[in-house]
Amino acid sequence: MSYQNHLRMFLAVILTLAAAVAVADTKPAGFSVPDPEVRDTCPVCGMLVARYPAWIATVLYDDGHSDHFDGAKDLFKYLFDLLRYAPGRSEEAITAIGVTEYYGLTRIDARSAWYVIGSDVLGPMGHELVPLATGADAREFLEDHEGTQILRFDEVTPDLLQDLDAGRVR
Repeated sequence: MSYQNHLRMFLAVILTLAAAVAVADTKPAGFSVPDPEVRDTCPVCGMLVARYPAWIATVLYDDGHSDHFDGAKDLFKYLFDLLRYAPGRSEEAITAIGVTEYYGLTRIDARSAWYVIGSDVLGPMGHELVPLATGADAREFLEDHEGTQILRFDEVTPDLLQDLDAGRVR
């Protein structure tokens, strides 16, 4: 093999590695929470969660117990009122909170997700917080689906959830 061919191969390998690193930097690392069983119901609304795999959200506790939801909106309602929806459970015992991100349909950490509201995409319970893996994905989704706002985990409020339930999107 000539020097030029070696150089071309070396550059191709470097460019492939650089592209892989760039992709890794834009997508969160894998995240693991248990899948719901066929008969698991959402503790907020009572729907069978497994029927809506594109919307599954999960709270995992340190004792291995998990609660599953048919969307991020019900997940947040649960988190805002654990006393009502999970008597005897505490926020301190939560080890992971996962949501299903829209484009890849994979579970990601709910705390690092980006949420779009006001879009033309409805979940099983109507207007929903649509989880996305990256800010770039959220901006693309917002534009493509006529969303009104991008939020982070800590920006979601009980008032916002009531507005979504009432069809009032900001």
